[in-house]
Amino acid sequence: MTDRNVAAAGRPPRSWPSVQETFEPDATVSLVARRHGVAPNQLFRWRKLAAQGALTATSAQEEVVAASEYRALQNQARELQRLLGKKTLEAEILKEALEVATGPKKQLLRSLSWPKGGSR
Repeated sequence: MTDRNVAAAGRPPRSWPSVQETFEPDATVSLVARRHGVAPNQLFRWRKLAAQGALTATSAQEEVVAASEYRALQNQARELQRLLGKKTLEAEILKEALEVATGPKKQLLRSLSWPKGGSR
């Protein structure tokens, strides 16, 4: 993906020296934008985001995710945790039911067996 395509998407390029260059004393936003093939208004927007700290993920080469996607993933994780808790509870109930079901049968079979030394 070229810097132009990324600029059109509203995100800074992977290596976004253009924003850093605009803060240098002899550089102008128009000149830097022309050099990198980016619209000056887009570069101003990136400068504003950089000043707010919004581009720290991109400077760390991390993926930036839209807030709506982030919320959707949070909801999905919450739902999966709920389902996991439900299944864990079901498994515990089934284990207890199995213990109850198998416990008395063993004792019942022992009580029905022939006494020691007794005849058959």
